[in-house]
Amino acid sequence: MSSDPWGRVDDAGTVYVRTAEGEKVVGSWQAGSPDEALAYFERKYDGLVVEIDLLERRVRTTDLAAKDAEAAIAHLREQVDAHHAVGDLDALRTRLDQLTEGVEKRREERKARKVQQAEEARRAKEELVAEAEELAGSEQWRAAGERLRALVDTWKGLPRLDRKSDDELWHRFSHARSAFSKRRKAHFAQLDAQREEARQRKEKLVTEAEALSGSRDWGPTAAKYRELMQEWKAAGRAQREHEDDLWARFRGAQDIFFQARGEVFAERDSEQRENLARKEELAAEAEKLLPITDLKAARSAFRTLNERWDAIGHVPRDARPKVEGRMHAVERAVQEAEEAEWRRSNPEARARAEGLTGQLQDAVDKLRDQIDKARAAGNTAKVAKLERELEGRQALLDQAQKGLQEFGG
Repeated sequence: MSSDPWGRVDDAGTVYVRTAEGEKVVGSWQAGSPDEALAYFERKYDGLVVEIDLLERRVRTTDLAAKDAEAAIAHLREQVDAHHAVGDLDALRTRLDQLTEGVEKRREERKARKVQQAEEARRAKEELVAEAEELAGSEQWRAAGERLRALVDTWKGLPRLDRKSDDELWHRFSHARSAFSKRRKAHFAQLDAQREEARQRKEKLVTEAEALSGSRDWGPTAAKYRELMQEWKAAGRAQREHEDDLWARFRGAQDIFFQARGEVFAERDSEQRENLARKEELAAEAEKLLPITDLKAARSAFRTLNERWDAIGHVPRDARPKVEGRMHAVERAVQEAEEAEWRRSNPEARARAEGLTGQLQDAVDKLRDQIDKARAAGNTAKVAKLERELEGRQALLDQAQKGLQEFGG
């Protein structure tokens, strides 16, 4: 008989293994010595140890499914429970129990992680739906459209929820996208209609502009072009493929007119600058008549200058006030000299002036006499009143005497 700490072989060749529950028959060995029998079944034990080691490593380091791990554990447990090996079978059972607990713990962790991932996916999809519903009312057509497409890609990358929840959220998400697409389509349909209306209106404006391009009625035609430009701006934009062509025709018609007008105006401006030089020379000649000492000669000379002035055409508008002002100043001087001469030579006017001056002088003298009497009588109130009246009459007298001097008196 032979034995070791975990098993023995009896005289009949029966092999036993020691367990916590007592000895268990492993098998019968008739082919060799007891030591060879124990060695054989010890190798069986070592094989079980290796398989358990490998399973433990797979469970620890890979994503082995729980059901596959449990099946492998059950298979090994059957072999251990069959007692066809010599060794510490109770230790192997303990390891298998621990492995079972580890697999169960891993299953629970995976389950919890799956629940957490599902909740995260739900929140993510609810956020996508909320953003999509907000974008459904946007009028930033390009940016909102691109964002909605990005949301779809994000949605596709998220895990599915339970069917009911996933379908409900997808329905809201899809409805928001459809609502936006419908509004965008309606917007651009309306925009197309507006652009077509703008194209038709601008076609008419181009026709009017081209019809005016040959006009030589400069002022009214230029004003009409300004009106057409305002209408053009108010008409809005036509389709891109028409807008540039219409504008080129519209602008081209204006250019034809304004180029012709510019050439005419350039010629006219040159002529007006020459007229200005001639009028400045006449104004300088007229200013030499001042101051007027010989009214008759000055009047004759100014009349001749004025006739030459009238014979000259227009001058540039911005220069007109200055040069005409110089001529008008000389004309006013001649007129004032004529008026002064007329007053000096008009006996009736002189008589009226003398009469008025005499009346005012008498009134002043009378008031002074009254003031002297009132002062002598000590009537200060009357003196003050008469002095105020005297002040007014004296002013009139001074003015009348100045007028009388103009007659040489």
